[in-house]
Amino acid sequence: MTGLVDSHCHLDDSKFDTDREQVIERALAAGVERMMAIGTGDGPPDLRTAIRQAERYPFLFATIGVHPHDASKATAETFAELRDLATHPKVLAVGEIGLDYHYDFSPREVQRAVFEKQLEIAAETGKPIVIHTREAWPDTMAILRERWRGAGIMHCFTGDEEQAREALALGFHLSFGGVLTFPKAETVRQAARITPDDRLLVETDCPYLAPVPHRGKRNEPSFVVETVKRLAEVRGSTAEAIAGLTTANFDRLFCRTGLPACRPPTRENV
Repeated sequence: MTGLVDSHCHLDDSKFDTDREQVIERALAAGVERMMAIGTGDGPPDLRTAIRQAERYPFLFATIGVHPHDASKATAETFAELRDLATHPKVLAVGEIGLDYHYDFSPREVQRAVFEKQLEIAAETGKPIVIHTREAWPDTMAILRERWRGAGIMHCFTGDEEQAREALALGFHLSFGGVLTFPKAETVRQAARITPDDRLLVETDCPYLAPVPHRGKRNEPSFVVETVKRLAEVRGSTAEAIAGLTTANFDRLFCRTGLPACRPPTRENV
């Protein structure tokens, strides 16, 4: 399988500190030609986590943003720097941003305010958004309906068919990861079945949520192949067709902004 894109990975995570180069090599060997590194890291004041990685490799791209867990760390200086960083040539999107009511690491009213501010920045700078929502679907969707008119990704989509249709109606792409392969995730697979061809993406969210048969292990970009295979079964397609489809969707979503996400990858600097 060739031409894959992992649309959401956390290669900055400390779990990769001992073998990050080897992880990237395995991804390339598995046919993962491009990866979008998520730039939320450990939160402000460091907003350049993914940019530093993307500057090293021509096939890596970056996002910038403040995760809802870290919303309490955001300041006026944070938002000013996000505006500046959005002009970096390797930055494709603002994310992952949104709401997380499972852990409540930041107060919910702070999460909402920081989410709304980042939507403003994304709109001002013309960037798509990458949404994280956990146990906060109604509030997330209410804010998006009121404050967002652009393109975006529902990252690691684990909702049901009804929620999928809600997100699709707002113009979002749905990105499916390892959860799609879990035995009890039939509602997620049904959401994947009804997603239109041109709104489908795949990701790992590594090092989290490794797909079957790697479940319980550290996830890595090469494992996106397993999600693609399962997605092909779910949709009555082939892995090669799903790979081509999801990569074309990634290209359309980001290349229309004039960013270099579609340039042929190379293996230099690996």
